[in-house]
Amino acid sequence: MNKAIRIGTRDSQLALWQAHTVQAKLEQLGYTTEIVAVKSAGDVVLDVPLYEFGITGIFTKTLDVAMIKGEVDIAVHSMKDVPTALPKGIVQAAVLQRANTLDVLVHKGDTSFYTTETTIATGSLRRQAQWLNRYPHHNVTDLRGNVNTRLQKLHDSNWGGAIFAAAGLERLEFLNGETVSSPTFNGFAEPLDWMIPAPAQGAMVAVAMENDSYCREALAQLNHEPTQIATFIERQFLKKLEGGCTAPIGALVTFLDGEIRFEGVLLSVDGKQKIHIERTLPVDADYTDFGTMCAQEVLDNGGAEVMQQIRAVLNKKEQGDV
Repeated sequence: MNKAIRIGTRDSQLALWQAHTVQAKLEQLGYTTEIVAVKSAGDVVLDVPLYEFGITGIFTKTLDVAMIKGEVDIAVHSMKDVPTALPKGIVQAAVLQRANTLDVLVHKGDTSFYTTETTIATGSLRRQAQWLNRYPHHNVTDLRGNVNTRLQKLHDSNWGGAIFAAAGLERLEFLNGETVSSPTFNGFAEPLDWMIPAPAQGAMVAVAMENDSYCREALAQLNHEPTQIATFIERQFLKKLEGGCTAPIGALVTFLDGEIRFEGVLLSVDGKQKIHIERTLPVDADYTDFGTMCAQEVLDNGGAEVMQQIRAVLNKKEQGDV
């Protein structure tokens, strides 16, 4: 059998970069492929914060439907956008080697705002909460759209800066050390090494239909085991907290000196409450419940109450009460 593998992707510049990366890797292995681009609701509706859609996986839902209907064979996603529970019949087939996990603050060069009042832009509740926890005298505003759109909005604004994933800027070749250069913005970038990234940030995942052995076997050859293990633990932490992709939850697994090192955080939406955890596990130990155990410790140390508050806030926003 030598069918053409139809690769489903969002039609944003970054999503297409990811799909073409998987396409190139599959074709190097001798497979025939084609790209099928679709537009998701998360790309179309840009004036509503992500959490107000009321569902997780806003960027993946359209591709899930296309796969189930047989319009595409596989889909490629930024793994941090993928819900921890995949739709019935769809399975994770490959996690590619991880890129930069850091968030960066992109700004115009004047950083005096750190000690004054300013506005920082981000569409992520996780970034918002961690920023307000560290800089409670600042304001945070929502920022949506593809990378170029967000950079244009920053260019046109009087904001102190905006927060981006370093991996996305690097993949589009906009980030060069401490400077940012794009068609819509030229400025500076400051690594936020104190900000814990989203679970699976910097990783790409390819999914396929469970009953499609041809595509699953093809994608299995692209899997990077250390990244798969790291993202499994991080997403398990997220799933146990029942946070969804939009909650103020960060998690990062690194491998160092024969250990699996986990760092996680849960914050209230306003950043005033923060529960932080760091734990290690021998690299040859059973890691299959590591993320769950770390999450349970967070829940037992006040996290359950914080999660209740988060759900209450998000429910009010969905109902238009705030």
